[in-house]
Amino acid sequence: MRKPVIAGNWKMYKTRGEAVAFIEELKPRIANVEHCDVIVAPPFTALAEAAQTAKGSKVGIAAQDVHWDAEGAHTGDVSPGMLLDAGCSHVIIGHSERRHDHGETDEQVNRKLKAALAAGLTPIVCVGETLEEREGGQTQKVLERQFLGGFAGLTPPEFSRIMMAYEPVWAIGTGRTATPELAAESHAFLRNLARRQFGDEQANAVRILYGGSVKPQNVAGLMAQEEIDGALVGGASLSVESFLAIINYPSA
Repeated sequence: MRKPVIAGNWKMYKTRGEAVAFIEELKPRIANVEHCDVIVAPPFTALAEAAQTAKGSKVGIAAQDVHWDAEGAHTGDVSPGMLLDAGCSHVIIGHSERRHDHGETDEQVNRKLKAALAAGLTPIVCVGETLEEREGGQTQKVLERQFLGGFAGLTPPEFSRIMMAYEPVWAIGTGRTATPELAAESHAFLRNLARRQFGDEQANAVRILYGGSVKPQNVAGLMAQEEIDGALVGGASLSVESFLAIINYPSA
């Protein structure tokens, strides 16, 4: 049985004070949550204080990106060791905004996730197609390319330590959401790729989150799909109330 994950990606929102206030309010309200794991991904500047505030609670802390080198002349980048030092347990890798805005490649995603694993972080690796690719019937081709490139060279034990997030790019921040059935179809395809590459045990265990305009109004329908193991939430994770409504999807 795969335990669902509800992860909030705050992107370029929230100061240190706002991040601390959010987590202080969230902590007691999820103290009795057992049905899912809860993670938030603050911006780099707020990571250390967010992690300190979350200490001992059910709130996990993820970074939004990482570099593959332990140190070096990489202006503006952050290493796996720096994330650990800040208190992170997870890191988002290959988000579509990184791929689009910064030209991040499948090879770079692969290097980042291997570095994150080596450091003891849990990578949340994002894959997904654009609207043009979806309408051109290229969804599975794109997902296969991203999967094979992103997870190249991993052993089954290494793969067992990652999560995936399927995020159709056309549904991110647009208000458009893939139907639960459409999302589940892509999740099943990704799980079959995992089965082919890493075996039944790993494929059955890997948690695949859905990301793409997840809201309190649509989360229950998405989570009702057997293949969907959680949500990577953007805008709706910026408010404690809406994020809580998503965390508490079984009672929706």
